[in-house]
Amino acid sequence: MTDSVGIIGAGRLGQAMARTARRAGRDVVIANSRGPESLASVVSELGDGVSAGTAEQAAAAGIVVVAVPWDSVPEAVEGIDWKGKAVIDATNDWAADDLNGTTSSELVADLVSGARVIKAANTLGAEVLGSDPQEAGGRRVIFISGDDADAKAQVVTLFEDAGFAAIDLGGLAAGGAMQQIHHPLAGVNLIRL
Repeated sequence: MTDSVGIIGAGRLGQAMARTARRAGRDVVIANSRGPESLASVVSELGDGVSAGTAEQAAAAGIVVVAVPWDSVPEAVEGIDWKGKAVIDATNDWAADDLNGTTSSELVADLVSGARVIKAANTLGAEVLGSDPQEAGGRRVIFISGDDADAKAQVVTLFEDAGFAAIDLGGLAAGGAMQQIHHPLAGVNLIRL
């Protein structure tokens, strides 16, 4: 069901994505590596419509967000059946200088084999991502890229329902490269009027 968002990672980025999903009217299941019991204060702060769960429960949502530190991605996504899932890769490989001609999102796609991976929500800081995207009479821009048209449409709808102006950068390789750390769109904060 696309009216729910599962978030694997409950740090600043995961919480910002939970706020975004709630602004879009989606129910949220948020998970971390320490288990649902450790998220009571986070869930309380995020409010109605947000519940704590396991990574598997978060992955059962209509759209799943991977929002963990880069080095934690393999462990965070391991053991989950990703077939057909729409997955937002919101991670950043901060040390990436050379990934042998591939993007960090392509590496994530290999780890979530069978998923339809969309790169998004990684170019803005968590504070900006989690705040109201309506500003100066316009909407904050969020970049997305991916190879699956249906998954991209779901992610665009999520962000636009939350008030963002989504800009499709094309496929995962080319678009993901533009969004990567040390590349043209990393850290760019634009408002579409």
